[in-house]
Amino acid sequence: MSYSGPWDIEYIDALYGKWKADPGSVGKDWSVFFDGFELGYARSAEPDLSIPEDRLRKQSRVEALIYRYRDIGHLLSCLDPLVSCVTDHPLLNPKAFGLTREDMTSSFYVPGAGTSGHKIMTLKEILSLLRTTYCRSIGVEYMHLQDPSERGWLREKMESCRNKPDLSRDEKIRILQKLCETRRFEQFLHKKYIGQKRFSLEGADAVIPMLDALVNHASGLGCKTVVLGMAHRGRLNVMTNILNRPYEDIFRKFENQFNPNALAGAGDVKYHEGYSAQITLPDSRRVMIVLPSNPSHLESVDPVVEGMARAFIDMKRAGNYNSVLPVLLHGDAAFAGQGIVAETLNMSQLEGYKTGGTIHVIVNNQIGYTTLPEDARSTRYSTDIAKGLMVPIFHVHGESPDALIGITKLACEYRMRFNKDVIIDVIGYRRYGHNEGDEPYFTQPLMYERIKTRPSLDEIYGKLLIEEEVIDRKGINSINKGIDACLSGALNTARKTDAALPPTQNSAQNDSPDADTRIEAQMLTNLARAINSAPAGFNLHPKIKKLFEKRLAAVDAGNGIDWANAEALAFGAILARGIPIRLSGEDSQRGTFSQRHSVVFDMETNAVYAPLAHADKKQGLFTPINSLLSEAGVLGFEYGYSLVRPDCLTIWEAQFGDFVNNAQVIIDQYIVSGGTKWGVKSGLVLLLPHGYEGQGPEHSSARPERFLALCADDNLGVCYPTTPAQYFHILCRQAMGPILKPLVIFTPKSLLRNPLATSEQADFTKKGFLPIISDNTPAKTTKRVLFCTGKIYYELKTAAKDKNVALVRIEQLYPFPGGQIKKVIKKYKNCGQYTWVQEEPQNMGAWGFMQERFKAALGIDLDFIGRKASSTPATGFYRLFLEEQQGIIRAALD
Repeated sequence: MSYSGPWDIEYIDALYGKWKADPGSVGKDWSVFFDGFELGYARSAEPDLSIPEDRLRKQSRVEALIYRYRDIGHLLSCLDPLVSCVTDHPLLNPKAFGLTREDMTSSFYVPGAGTSGHKIMTLKEILSLLRTTYCRSIGVEYMHLQDPSERGWLREKMESCRNKPDLSRDEKIRILQKLCETRRFEQFLHKKYIGQKRFSLEGADAVIPMLDALVNHASGLGCKTVVLGMAHRGRLNVMTNILNRPYEDIFRKFENQFNPNALAGAGDVKYHEGYSAQITLPDSRRVMIVLPSNPSHLESVDPVVEGMARAFIDMKRAGNYNSVLPVLLHGDAAFAGQGIVAETLNMSQLEGYKTGGTIHVIVNNQIGYTTLPEDARSTRYSTDIAKGLMVPIFHVHGESPDALIGITKLACEYRMRFNKDVIIDVIGYRRYGHNEGDEPYFTQPLMYERIKTRPSLDEIYGKLLIEEEVIDRKGINSINKGIDACLSGALNTARKTDAALPPTQNSAQNDSPDADTRIEAQMLTNLARAINSAPAGFNLHPKIKKLFEKRLAAVDAGNGIDWANAEALAFGAILARGIPIRLSGEDSQRGTFSQRHSVVFDMETNAVYAPLAHADKKQGLFTPINSLLSEAGVLGFEYGYSLVRPDCLTIWEAQFGDFVNNAQVIIDQYIVSGGTKWGVKSGLVLLLPHGYEGQGPEHSSARPERFLALCADDNLGVCYPTTPAQYFHILCRQAMGPILKPLVIFTPKSLLRNPLATSEQADFTKKGFLPIISDNTPAKTTKRVLFCTGKIYYELKTAAKDKNVALVRIEQLYPFPGGQIKKVIKKYKNCGQYTWVQEEPQNMGAWGFMQERFKAALGIDLDFIGRKASSTPATGFYRLFLEEQQGIIRAALD
């Protein structure tokens, strides 16, 4: 019969030839194997193997059994500390494959087993190998990986040692030390600060020795920096027992010790704060661990960590992914439930966002607040969302520290070898409620009755090590006594010391920075020539070629410089100073409105060229990125990037301004408040296209009212420029100025090609940024002063001919330019009417913000002209939009 099954035919064919020549040359197992067959050997492209039907059928069934154990052996794994282990599964029982007790002593070929990749074993031995490897305290999902080299590498690593790590005595004692530190720290807080929230790690204690082993192993593989992201559960324990933060620092938080005169900003609760430390490992290697601050919005820190890691990688410019390791700790309910997890996972292999792989650790409490898994997800495991990423997933019994350490080392090696993500699901429990003041018996009485009688992991593991004669009871008591002494001493120090906590750095500044952003005329011309050209032989699209020629001609002529041209010149001027630029967003390379073209393509070869990467010989790196279709994830990434790279102008651009709504948590919890809460500094720029042009409710407004409502303590800049030159100076000021804080710019859409909205060369070379721009209307003839911002200025200007109206543009909405506005008021002090004009509804736009500040700072009661208050930003009917827009202009001028 002709056979082309799953066997390695070439390998068997070669062995058969050796066996024919010398039966003793292939070993006993293969001799028995070949003796049982009559092989009709024919040299052809597809060898004909005449095999007894029953033997062939049995071999095929055994191979199916082997594949299934490798694929779903995790279904038989013992993973849950709170329930008895399953001993059988119908899909993994040999009977399901037609194999009987009599087959147990028969020898079969095992594909992919052993160091050679091939092995002959009895069925009994095969089952022992498979069950030990895949069905004990480790459940593995890896057969979904599409790369056979990855599957083979993992299979060899796991089956060669049967997933039983060979840990030294010193390693086991260190695990015990960390487990004792973990529990005694938590219990010390529990007794000294009864009822205070700390979000205990108890029930998932093994995470601490796991992280300790991960840092040590990663360092040995070349890692210099670990960026660690996590929510609040276990955060205090990680800070003390992994980052070596002094106990007394934590105790002072519980003692509420602080000096109001030294503390800047509002601060945050102790289990949200970040910490960074250069730690020394047992072998004297040093590793920097960065734990960024994180609000209660679970998983929102994920992309922030990835952005920080990428920034550390880019700072070296070597692309050495293995020198930086991002590690993310997730809750099981949050990993399955929060959409930003999927956005972050999707970044992992994208050129503009990849970090060489992240190690994800699921701190699996088997509960989310009071919600059980069956009510929290539609999948068996909380990790199932990660399968689409084609990465391995390891499920580990949370009370098997040795197994967890072994898998952690394997996961680290996989990440370093393949530069891909890897998931470790640590299945434990939560000893208390959601927090220490919560009563879990209300909702999970049976679960918590089992937890109540469960011994702590340090006790379980200590007993095991005593049985293995690794340590005795006296040694364990000595470890605990030393930890207790450290805790008590630190508490005494914290209570006796009246010193303040280190003051939080405040990113608040008094006003907009005073940077000289003017550029020399010759420099402007040189930049224009460099960034509006392509290499010889590069076949530009005719329209883009014409566009570049038009931009260059405008600079040469000294007038007609439009928005995209001004932006390119700003980028060129910044790069020429050696300042790198990172620009990302949906379609940001070309620009949503086909205005930017920062990357061009050869029409015949599809070769790529970025003119701004060749603006100057000693320039900074220009990185324009078309992002994935994500707002929250990408904005979080860029925020994280900006924290690490203050030397880089980091820009995120929304496709339309209202798309920023999808990233509100990143704005509220990080960008606008991070400086006040955590003392961190970010110079991130948000470009948000804004303007009412009849495009309906969703493509009109970038929601300026929301940003203005968040403005306080000079926490960020908010600008709505009306000219290309103003936009140029804002960008240059942000990159070159002395003050580092986030900046929101409402950018144009229709104004991109409005011939009225252009600038002259002198606006770039002789002027800087103007927070307000007032028309030169004579004070004597002016009857009304109209204050406005943005696009509507041009509609007012066009209709205001021969009207006794002064138009004043507020280019910088925040920090509020009260001093400059006061000068305008003084100029028009005899005017009887001051009016704010906007195209947004009355309950939106800048009106509410301006009304309050004009009254408080200037004593001016502004009148309002604009759309009536509405629940939606704009109408979806174009004709109605035109009527409303024309009505605003008439009301303002008549």
